[in-house]
Amino acid sequence: MTSELIDELAAEAETGYDVAALRRRGGRRPLGSAPGDVVPVRLDPDLRAALAARADADHTNASDVIRQALRAWLDVA
Repeated sequence: MTSELIDELAAEAETGYDVAALRRRGGRRPLGSAPGDVVPVRLDPDLRAALAARADADHTNASDVIRQALRAWLDVA
């Protein structure tokens, strides 16, 4: 860090930042109209292994498999 860089950064800070440009991006994608809830569920080892195998076969993760299964079983879009 040089004094020139510090002066440059200080000048930039004094003029202000575009808040929209600094807005946080990324993170988890939305699951619906509101933030999702975490629901802990206990799984026996055989069910957990089957879940992991299905997730691997579908090239996805366990959460997506569980959500798809619940939507199908509960008839929810």
